[in-house]
Amino acid sequence: MTLVGTAISACSGDEPDILKIEVPEGYALSAGTSTLFLNSSVAYDSNADWVSGEYLTRFHRGDKLYDDARTSTNGNGGGLGPVYAGYSCGSCHRNAGRTRPALWNDGGSGPYGFSSMLVYITRRNGAFFRDYGRVLHDQAIYGVKPEGKLSVKWHYESFTFPDGEPYELCRPEYTITDWYADSIAPEDLFCTVRIPLRHVGMGQMMALDPNEIEALARKSNYPEYGISGRCNYINERGITSLGLSGNKAQHADLTVELGFSSDMGVTNSRYPEEICEGQYQMSQGSMMGLAYDKLDVSTEDMECVDLYMQSLGVPARRNVNDPTVKRGEEMFYEAKCHLCHVTTLHTRPRGSVLLAGTALPWLGSQTIHPYSDYLLHDMGSEIMGVGLNDNYKSGLAMGNEWRTTPLWGIGLQEKVNGHTYFLHDGRARNLTEAIMWHGGEGYASRQLFARMSASDRHALIEFLNSL
Repeated sequence: MTLVGTAISACSGDEPDILKIEVPEGYALSAGTSTLFLNSSVAYDSNADWVSGEYLTRFHRGDKLYDDARTSTNGNGGGLGPVYAGYSCGSCHRNAGRTRPALWNDGGSGPYGFSSMLVYITRRNGAFFRDYGRVLHDQAIYGVKPEGKLSVKWHYESFTFPDGEPYELCRPEYTITDWYADSIAPEDLFCTVRIPLRHVGMGQMMALDPNEIEALARKSNYPEYGISGRCNYINERGITSLGLSGNKAQHADLTVELGFSSDMGVTNSRYPEEICEGQYQMSQGSMMGLAYDKLDVSTEDMECVDLYMQSLGVPARRNVNDPTVKRGEEMFYEAKCHLCHVTTLHTRPRGSVLLAGTALPWLGSQTIHPYSDYLLHDMGSEIMGVGLNDNYKSGLAMGNEWRTTPLWGIGLQEKVNGHTYFLHDGRARNLTEAIMWHGGEGYASRQLFARMSASDRHALIEFLNSL
């Protein structure tokens, strides 16, 4: 065991105490003060060591609010629906990770009471449908009709690497049925699906130095590889901010309030209206005795959830001395993956601030290794006819643009959540498929990976699994 760097402990008072971090042999720090040396199913779902005292009490409160199922009843712990996608944060983000996608388990919308995805719908001109809004809520409380149901048909196509090793890609074809209102003609519909993101490194993301991200955007122009990342800027609450959160960096915060509202139908101070306001599901709920004159969750409770998410520890890198992993790291750079999956970033000195103003200075002045530049990149539209263009705009992000996914913790997803489905809609069944879906700015890396020997490709995957 070796001593590396510094750690910060919130033992007492307002100022953090500086301590040493003990790094076991074979591990490497991922997130400074918040690095945890866990390899179990709770590797994403444990508090960082600096969390103590009042913060630990609020962390556990937020953890409970995150995991406990909401009910349709009025009062504490209620407010679910009338329509919704998930019945708790944890229903989609099991163990703060990615619940196994219903797209593969159930062929689309899950059984009554649960859905592990979000379904975004727009007209082909980008406008929302009057009777639905931006999200199709495919679940509803008892006695209420969901807005619609999603089905997926998978199209499989086989390929071979230049050395003859086979691989396969799966392209989803989505269909929506059982519309609660008039059916929407398929020729007037764009539909895109999101499986949950891992909630790893959320506090570090919110504490990032925006000047560093913007500097990356100015210099991340590599014409020889077709790479040129850019920032997404979001106007929320009347303030224009750098987007960091979400598949397309379309949010400036962790969207706790939006998650309660849009995902679960739980009203709050930021989103006081029911998500189906004006739809007949409201009258169905009223007939069942539900009242809609009070907010379903307090700002204090939502900040506890925000605290929980930002105070989670980040798994340390593992097996860093393994020869195959070390070879894979060389191949990661050889394939130019690091040009977008930037290995090292820094947090600003003051740390982050929660949604109701509580400061977390313990996240400040940290050197972190998220393997992301948090910028938008064109991921192409050509592979298998559609590439990763979902035709859905978010802020400045176009349909073919996606935020670089942070890779820290990715190698523990199977242990935490029992599956290896990746990309925004889970179409990649493993990391090799995820790489081979890269088009646009990722095409050069895809080709460099494809042309490697089978042993070098395997080593690169082992390196990713060490993150």
